Formats: sequence, structure tokens, C-alpha cells
Amino acid sequence: MVSLSDLPIRDDLRGQTPYGAPQLHVRYALNVNENTHPIPEDTARHIVESLARAVLQINRYPDREFTVLREALAAYLGHELAPENIWAGNGSNEIIQQTLQAFGGPGRKVLAFPPTYSMHAIIAHGSGTEWVEAERDDDFEISAATAVAAIEREQPDVVFFCAPNNPTGTPVPLQTIEAAYAATDGIVFVDEAYAEFMPEGAPSALTLLAGRERLLVSRTMSKAFAFAGARLGYLAADPAVVDAFRLVRLPYHLSALTQAAAVAALEHAPAMLAMVDDIRGQRDRLVVELAQLGYRPYESWANFVLFGGLDSPKATFEALLERDILVRDVGIPGSLRVTAGTRGETSAFLAALAELGPGGAR
Repeated sequence: MVSLSDLPIRDDLRGQTPYGAPQLHVRYALNVNENTHPIPEDTARHIVESLARAVLQINRYPDREFTVLREALAAYLGHELAPENIWAGNGSNEIIQQTLQAFGGPGRKVLAFPPTYSMHAIIAHGSGTEWVEAERDDDFEISAATAVAAIEREQPDVVFFCAPNNPTGTPVPLQTIEAAYAATDGIVFVDEAYAEFMPEGAPSALTLLAGRERLLVSRTMSKAFAFAGARLGYLAADPAVVDAFRLVRLPYHLSALTQAAAVAALEHAPAMLAMVDDIRGQRDRLVVELAQLGYRPYESWANFVLFGGLDSPKATFEALLERDILVRDVGIPGSLRVTAGTRGETSAFLAALAELGPGGAR
């Protein structure tokens, strides 16, 4: 039997590892930042009806330009965006991949600020784009000065910001994004997968798009819309960027079923987003009660909380797993990350951690 190393794989892929979040069957799955709330029944029924209609025409290729979906996404985002500003893909990961296919690749660099979303580096390697890193400030923040200094040092073709950041939940100030854009002639990509969970009234990078043709802002329906299994990510940018994406996308890359499901869900946006307030509340509860238990929760604008103060993250992870609770070890020393679930899920996690005592399992 041959192994991967026996195949004539590209040299720059040797030694790389794929995305590897554990997929285990547990009662409380709080490890991959899914929205654990059920979709409202009337919304689910409408989605199923839309899928049934789409199946009747499944013998035909889907709308290659996903026109109705782009109209719905533009209306949802607001900010005077038109369908021409919108692009969509099979999850925001495909949006990231298409960004680097169009603007990265061999001989080009992408700059990022780890710890950050692990797929950014994996997609960079897969596209042959050189991955370069810069350090964050204290508490995982990125100031304008830090971003500009890194850009001037590395001279990247693409700059990635995750805002709020995964896995830390840290916001990225708009001043940092503005300064980064002014410091480079390349692409500035802002991954706003968790934007709906930001504090009420907090400004999005969407407010910076006008007049900045090299600024790209991506979103997803996986989190706030509880649509992780449907795989729908999207991007807002100058129409010229959308034209660039057309050069690298596969034909008919969004299935008719994906388009139908997403359009139906967007018609119920207020009901879907009603879950967001509850999730924010559970996130804030985690921050308060983790501190009361003696841990060090970090500020989070997302639907999860990173917390430190663990004597052994590995032992604590395993002790929680024994109690049917799955969280995430993201490789930050002394820390674990937990998704804000329903009230019952959050209570179960906090009770289990309290049972383990200060510092967690050893």
C-alpha cells in the first residue's frame, strides 16, 4: 500500500496537514462554532418547499450568475450595495480560495496575523501562495501601526484580517483596516464570518468599501443563519473584483439546491437572526462565569470564547469529552475555545468545568 509521500505530490505540499477539527458524536458539540439553535419550523418548511421546486428542474444547469441570490444578499447587507458587488461560493472557504487563485499564487505573498483562522494558511499553501506572518499586539489585538509595519516589512500581495478573529474573538478596528489599505497596493481581505455577533451598532468593514476597489469583505451564512450544512459564503467588493472571480471559478459552481435554500433562508432573515441575540447572551454569560470560575476569558465579538488559565488544555479537553462535551484545542498555550450554544448547552459546559475545579483537569 502506498502513502501520500510515495505520490508525485507538489513539493510545497509535502508535510502539510489538512483541516482537522474532530468530528465526534457527543451530546454537546461546542467545538466548531456552529449555531446550535434549531431553524424555526416555518422557515425550514419554506426552505424545503423551495428545494422541492428546484429539484423539478435539476436536469438543467443552475443559473451560472446566481442572479436572484446576489440580489437577495445585496438587499440583506445594505450599505447601498448592488448585486454587481456580490459574489458567492460554497462556504466562505471557497471565497478565500478564489481570492488567492485570482490575486495570489506562485511568486506572491499573503500576510496574516496568527493565531487566526487555520484555513487561511491551508488555502494559501494549496494555491501556491507564500504564507508570511506578523505578530499581534497584547491580548491578540492588531493596531494600525502594527499592521502597517508588517506590510512595509513583508510587501505582501494580499493581506488577511479575520474580524472578529477566529479563534480569539478579537475585533479588528476599522482604523487598522484603513491604514493597511493605504499602506499596500495589493488586496486587503477582511473575513467577517462572525459579523452578526458583533455588539449592536459596531461598524462593519462594509462601511469602508466605497472608493476602495482593492478591499474585499467576506461573510458566511454558516454561523448566524445556522446554515453550516448548506455551504454558502459570500463576498462584497468592487464589481471589478467580481469579474476577477469569474476568471477562476468553476462553471456552475453553486448548485441549484444551494441557491434555492439560501434565497429562501434570506427571506426569513429577521427570524433567523433572532437567534443571534440569544447566542450573544450566552457568549457574554460564558465570559462572566468563566472568570468567576478562575479562568481568563478573552473579549469576544464572535459566537465563541477563548479562555486561558488551564494547567493542561489536553487533560481538560479529554475530561470534558468524557462528560460528552466537545470543545476545541486551538493550540494556544493554556487555553481552550468553546462555542456559545443554547442555554442548556452552556450550562452543561460550565457545570462540567466547575466540577473539574480551578485550572481544569491535570
